[in-house]
Amino acid sequence: MDTDYDSHRENVAGRANVETTPELRAYYEELAGAEAGALWTVANKIEPWEPVSASVPVLWRYEALRDKVLKSLDLVTPEQAGRRVIYLSNPGRRDVVAAVGWLYSGLQVMRAGERASAHIHTASALRFIIEGEGAYTVVDGHKMTLGPNDFVLTPNGTWHEHAVAEEGTDCIWQDGLDIPLTNAMEANSYAVHEDLAQAVTYPVDDSSGVWAAPGLVPSGHTWNKGYSPLLKYEWEATYEALQRHAKVSDGSEFDGIMMTFVNPATGGHVMQTIGASMQMLRPGERTRAHRHTGSFLYHCAKGSGHSIINGKRFDWKEHDIFCVPSWAWHEHANASDTEDACLFCFNDLPVMEKLGYWREEAFGDNGGRQPVLG
Repeated sequence: MDTDYDSHRENVAGRANVETTPELRAYYEELAGAEAGALWTVANKIEPWEPVSASVPVLWRYEALRDKVLKSLDLVTPEQAGRRVIYLSNPGRRDVVAAVGWLYSGLQVMRAGERASAHIHTASALRFIIEGEGAYTVVDGHKMTLGPNDFVLTPNGTWHEHAVAEEGTDCIWQDGLDIPLTNAMEANSYAVHEDLAQAVTYPVDDSSGVWAAPGLVPSGHTWNKGYSPLLKYEWEATYEALQRHAKVSDGSEFDGIMMTFVNPATGGHVMQTIGASMQMLRPGERTRAHRHTGSFLYHCAKGSGHSIINGKRFDWKEHDIFCVPSWAWHEHANASDTEDACLFCFNDLPVMEKLGYWREEAFGDNGGRQPVLG
C-alpha cells in the first residue's frame, strides 16, 4: 500500500468528514431544540485515534510554594477553612480542580496543637508527609504518628482527622485524592463527625504493628475491606526495601528501581481507585522514555534530577512535585553521580486496570530517549 497510513486514516470510512451546508445547519438547530445532536459533528473529538489528555505537564516547586502555604497559617484557622490546604492547579483541568487527569492534590499545613475536625467522604485520600514533627492521623479509631516521607491512607468511607501534637512543630504534607473522579461519577459526599472528633480505640500505630512485617501476614486476622489494613507506610522501611532491591536487580529500564505500595492482605493496590509507588534512580541513572494511560503525580522524596515529558525538560529537587498526564512520553534522570534520588508517586492505575484501559508503549527512536524541545 503506497499511501502512508497516518495521513490516509484521516479520510477513511469511520471518520467524520461532512461539510456544513445551510440545510445541515438548520438540521443541527432542529436537533438541538430536541436536546439531541448528530454524532458526526463530535465523533472526531470524542473518539480520538489514541488517548488524548486535557492535562499538561506541570512542575510545582516547593521552595516557591512553601512560604505561600505557611502564610495561610495567619489568615485562616482549621475551623474556618475545614482544612487549611493550598491546592495544585493544572491549567488544563482547572474546571474540575485537578492536578492531573482525575486526581486532586494540595499542600496542607497545621500548627502545633491544632486538630482538624473528623470527617468522612466518598473520595479516597492519602497523605505524604513533607516536613515538621508531631503530626498524626486517626482513621476509624486507629491513630498513626507521622514523620517526613511517611505515606498514610485515609480511605473512602472512613472517619479520619489530622492533628499536630502540642509539643510538635508546624507540619506540611501533600494531600492526594480522587475528588475529580468521584465528582465525575456523581457519587461524592462529605460529612463532619457529630462530636467533631473520634475516639482512639486501638493502640497507637497498631496498623503498622500488625501488618507492616515484610512477607508476613498476621495469623488470626482477617480483612475484607477494599483498602489496605496497613494504613501507614514508613519511609525508613520503604527506602531500605529499595536499597535491597537495587543490590540484586537492574530494575526497570523505564522506571529504575521501583516498588509498589500494596495491600498486604491481598497483594493488590492500597486503595480501589488510587495506587502508589516509590522509585529510586541510582547515581547517574537515566531511564528510557515510554508512555501509558493513566495520570501520575510525582513527589521528589530524596535527591534531585530531571524528567523529560513530551519533549520538555523539568528539573526537580527535594519536595518538588510534577505530573505526567495520560499518554505523555516521559523519562527520568538522576542529577547526581554519587547519591540516589527517590520519587514518590500516586496514580489512578487501579482504575485503568479494572476498566481494561491500561496500555503502554516504549519510545522507539534515539535509543529510547526523547529530543528535548523546550
